[in-house]
Amino acid sequence: MEPHVLAAGTSTTGWVVGYTIGIVIVAVVVALVVPILLLARSIGNEAPKINDALAEAVQNTAPLGALRTTIEHATVIIGGLRRGRARLGG
Repeated sequence: MEPHVLAAGTSTTGWVVGYTIGIVIVAVVVALVVPILLLARSIGNEAPKINDALAEAVQNTAPLGALRTTIEHATVIIGGLRRGRARLGG
C-alpha cells in the first residue's frame, strides 16, 4: 500500500473550515430543537389533566342550560304575583 500524499500546494483548510461550520450548525439546531421537544413532552403530559378538568367543568356547568327555563318560570310566577296583588288592591 502506498501512503496518501498531498500534492504540492494542496491544503485541507477548506475542508476543516467546512466541517467546523457544519458541526456548529448541527449543534445550534440541536440546541434549538431539544427545548422545543421537551416543552412538547411537558404539554403532552399535562394534556390528560387538562382534558379531565374540562370534562368536569362541562358536568358542573350543564345545569346552566336549564337556566332559561328557570327564568321563564320565575317570570310567569312574578306575573301571577303582580296580578294577585293588583286584584287585592295592593
